[in-house]
Amino acid sequence: MILQGKTAIITGATRGIGHAIALRFAKEGCNVAFCGRTHNEKMVAVEEELLALGITAKGYACDVADYQQAQDFVKQVLADFGKVDILVNNAGITDDAAVKRMTEEQFDRVMHTNLGSVFCMTKAIQPSMWRQGHGSIVNIGSVVGIAGNYNQANYAASKAGIIGFSKSCAKEFAARNIRVNVVCPGFIETEMTAEVPKELMDTWCSRIPMRRPGTADEVAQACVFLASDMCPYITSHVMPICGGMEDA
Repeated sequence: MILQGKTAIITGATRGIGHAIALRFAKEGCNVAFCGRTHNEKMVAVEEELLALGITAKGYACDVADYQQAQDFVKQVLADFGKVDILVNNAGITDDAAVKRMTEEQFDRVMHTNLGSVFCMTKAIQPSMWRQGHGSIVNIGSVVGIAGNYNQANYAASKAGIIGFSKSCAKEFAARNIRVNVVCPGFIETEMTAEVPKELMDTWCSRIPMRRPGTADEVAQACVFLASDMCPYITSHVMPICGGMEDA
């Protein structure tokens, strides 16, 4: 178990890719602190699922795009777990529209949640990682942040911003052995894609050289690698997980 004895904070871990990351980290021996906007039945179920794997796990209610809530969340995790070795910034939303129809509120909300949360959580965790002299931050971007996409200018801008922010942090933090990398998923099977009609799914998959969508666990495995001690000299890296999509 390559994350044995480590502790991670994973945002947006109650569903989809974040949930898969939390499960994979736990299976690799990592203690997991995770969060969602509200403490609900889903959070309790995920906490129980992680605890059953023999690690320490706890769910917290936090809006990670709120600066003070992020600060308080990290302080509480440090008090509960004693340390944090890994931060995975996964929280994110979409609110799609063509630019000519997109409202200012739509643009601002996606940027605030997706990019603002990465800033707030990185700002909150940086002092403790700096003091301990090590850490790994894995930010979840998207191939859309590399290539753009129709009707997703706000989402693409937020994910492109994550790449630029991560590369800057990687340079600032490297002297204290804190690595910052970005995983950029392509078309990944989640609860949302399960409702996509087969004809549309086939059209999307035809654009992927591997001719299939990825799985959330395949994204999670990449996060495990970047979070682990297997790659101590990798920082500022952007890793597409996309089955060879041409634009990525």
